[in-house]
Order: sequence, then structure tokens, then C-alpha cells
Amino acid sequence: MKKLFWVGIGIGVGVLAARKLGEAKALAGPEGLNRTVGRLTDSLHEVADAFRSGMNERETELRQALGLDEANGQNHN
Repeated sequence: MKKLFWVGIGIGVGVLAARKLGEAKALAGPEGLNRTVGRLTDSLHEVADAFRSGMNERETELRQALGLDEANGQNHN
């Protein structure tokens, strides 16, 4: 019974290792690399957009708190 258990564990580990190797091979090729770089670029753009949006919101809050928009008679967005 113990041998059957360990054989099952070995098969499970082997299947997981084979899947991970297949994924690594897919990522190592040119298409996988292009996909990975594309995802990374998209993520960086999203972070930069969120940062800019937050920065603009904070600037608006600060300008309103300091009364700069009313003093100059303009809206800075």
C-alpha cells in the first residue's frame, strides 16, 4: 500500500514538472517573449495612467484648498 501511495505521488510530481516545462518552453520562444513584454508594457501604462490621474486629482485638491483657482479666475485641470 505504501508503494502504491509513493508511485501516485511520483506520477503527480512528474505531471506537474512536465506542465511547468511546457509552460517554460512556451515562454522562452519569440512569441512567448513578445506576449510577456506586451503584458509588462500594458501594466506599466496602466500604472502610469493611474499615477497621472491621482496626481491631477491631488493637484486640483491642493489648488482648491489654497484658493489658487479662484484668485486667478481659471480652472487648472
